[in-house]
Amino acid sequence: MDRRFDGAEQFAEGAQYIGGRPRSGSSGRTHAVVDPATGAEILAYELAGPADVDAAVAAAGDALPAWAGATPGERSDALHRFAGILAERAEDLALAESAQCGKPIRLTTGFDVPGTVDNAAFFAGAARHLEGRSAGEYSADHTSYIRREPIGVVGSIAPWNYPLQMAAWKVLPAIAAGNTVVLKPAELTPLTSLMFARAATDAGIPDGVVNVVSGAGRDAGERLVGHPSVAMTSFTGSTPVGRRVAELATATVKRLHLELGGKAPFVVFDDADLEAAVHGAVAGALINTGQDCTAATRAYVQRPLHEAFVAGVADLMATVRLGDPFDPATDLGPLISHAQRDRVAGFVDRARSYATVVTGGDAPAGELAKGAYYLPTLITGAAQDSEIVQDEVFGPVLAVLPFDSDDEGIALANDTPYGLAASAWSRDVYRTGRATREIKAGCVWVNDHIPILSEMPHGGYKASGYGKDMSAYSFEEYTQVKHVMFDNTAVARKPWHRTVFTVG
Repeated sequence: MDRRFDGAEQFAEGAQYIGGRPRSGSSGRTHAVVDPATGAEILAYELAGPADVDAAVAAAGDALPAWAGATPGERSDALHRFAGILAERAEDLALAESAQCGKPIRLTTGFDVPGTVDNAAFFAGAARHLEGRSAGEYSADHTSYIRREPIGVVGSIAPWNYPLQMAAWKVLPAIAAGNTVVLKPAELTPLTSLMFARAATDAGIPDGVVNVVSGAGRDAGERLVGHPSVAMTSFTGSTPVGRRVAELATATVKRLHLELGGKAPFVVFDDADLEAAVHGAVAGALINTGQDCTAATRAYVQRPLHEAFVAGVADLMATVRLGDPFDPATDLGPLISHAQRDRVAGFVDRARSYATVVTGGDAPAGELAKGAYYLPTLITGAAQDSEIVQDEVFGPVLAVLPFDSDDEGIALANDTPYGLAASAWSRDVYRTGRATREIKAGCVWVNDHIPILSEMPHGGYKASGYGKDMSAYSFEEYTQVKHVMFDNTAVARKPWHRTVFTVG
C-alpha cells in the first residue's frame, strides 16, 4: 500500500478526547507511539493524568441524563450513522492500526476494520431490543414487570493487541444501552481509539458520551477504576493486571467485567481431517503474530496423527512470509514492541532446556532485524506442567503434545488456569459434542479456530475472567435489572400487614 499514516498531523491537538473535543494530556510526561516494524516514531503525545480522567468522567456524567433518556430508536439511529462513518473511514483506520500495531494490512482491512463496522451495525439494531420480562401477575394482588436501565458512567480499559476492535467491544454495547463511557486505550496504541471517538461525535452522538484518555495504567488507569463517579469497570488484558483492577473496583463496589488471558487448547482427535487441522493450527497460532488471547497456543494431537501433524505444521510455518506490514504480500508482522519480542524469546529460550524447537525460535536477520519480528515457532516434547504449556506467551509460538485416550485429551485441554477459548477437531459428532460439553472455555470451536461474530458472545471461564463482549448477552454487563411492582387491590389494610402489627 502506497499510503502511510501521519500521526503528527492527525493528532496535532493532542491524544485525549474529552467532551467531544481533542486536547493534550496534563501529566507532564510524554509518550511515543512507535511503529514496531521499523522503530520509527509515529506520534509523541502528552499522557493523561488524574486530572484528565476527572475531566473525562465529569463530561461523561454531564452527558448521561440526556443519553440515558433518549429513546432506543434515537440511540439506534445515531449508531447506524456511526457505523456508516466508520465504513467511510475504513482505509484510514486500517492504516493507523497497521502503523501503531505492526499488523499486516491484509489483517486490518480484512478483519479488524470490517469487524468493527459490523459491530457498530449490530449494536445499532440491538439498541432497539433491550427487553425485560413482560408485565404479569406473579402475585395474586400485584402486577410486576422488569425494566433494564443504564448503569451510568462506564470506565473501560482496552489492550494493545486489537485497539480498534476492543474500543468497539467496550463502547458499543455500553452506549447502545444508554451508558456513557470513558475509554483508556493502551498508551502504546491510542490512535484508532481516538479516531473511533471522533467518528462517534461526527455521527451526532452527543459530546461526552464517548471519551478517551490516553495514559499509563498506574496514573490514568487506576484513577479511572477507582473513581467514585464511575459505576462500572470493563477491562480486557492480562490476568495479573485483571486481579489488580478487581481489587481497585471492589473498594467502590463497582460492576466489573473482566476479559483476561487465555491459553487456548487445540485438540486433534485421531479421525480429524489432518490437512484442515494443520492449516487451522497455523492460522490460529499466528493470527496477529500470536498476540491474541484466543490464539491456538497448545495443540494436543492423538498419537496416531501426532508425527504427521508436527511435520505438516513445521512445513506450513516455513512458508509464512514476514515483512513490511503495508505490503499486501506480508503474512506476519512484528510483535507490538522489542520488549514483547524479547519476552517471547525468553519463553522459547528457556524451553530449549526441556523441549525441542522444531522450527523458528529466533528473530530474523537482515532488514527485519530493526523491527520487533519473531519467526513462527513450533515446540514439541514439553511436559504438561512446563512454562511454555501453562503460561501465556502472547507470540507466534505453538506447543504440540501427544495424547492417547479421549479422556486424556480433554483432561489436558482443561489443565491450565485459563478458559477463554478452545477447539476440537474430529469427524465424529459424538466426540466433538463431548468436547464442547466438557472443555471449560467460553467458546469451543469445532473443526475451526478463531472466527468471531457480532451476534455471538465472547468471554471466559476460570482465570480468563467473566462477563461477555459482543452479542445481546453483553447487555447483561451494561444494564441494571429493576423489578417494578404495582398493587392491584386498592386495599389499605392488607392481610400481610398482620405479620408485622395487629393493631390498627
